[in-house]
Amino acid sequence: MRRTRLGDDRGQISVELLGLTPLILIALVLVWQFVLVGYTYTLAANAADKGARAGTATRTGGAGACTAAAKKDLPGAWQGGAEIACGAQGGLWTARVGLKVPVLFPGAGNFPWTVTGSAGAAEEEGT
Repeated sequence: MRRTRLGDDRGQISVELLGLTPLILIALVLVWQFVLVGYTYTLAANAADKGARAGTATRTGGAGACTAAAKKDLPGAWQGGAEIACGAQGGLWTARVGLKVPVLFPGAGNFPWTVTGSAGAAEEEGT
């Protein structure tokens, strides 16, 4: 003789997982977006550093070299809206790079704010 229980809870975990799936997906999307924001800050700082160092080169330096070096290693999705400003000031070459933060996927769209990275390097003396 088989006994049946009232309030059988078989399948309850499946129902709970199905209910939590949207929350899990939202959490993953938010984590991914924060990763993209951090990566954009890293790209901006690295591009500014490379640009400032290229601007100080004795023979090939200058604003053109600074801008080219800052843009060189940026991934394509970040290059389009890159704002790069280079200049010398009191023996110091400065580079400022502004990048837009992509929404979920690079190239799909950008947030309206700009992430800025800046760097400076001492000018080299001509020998």
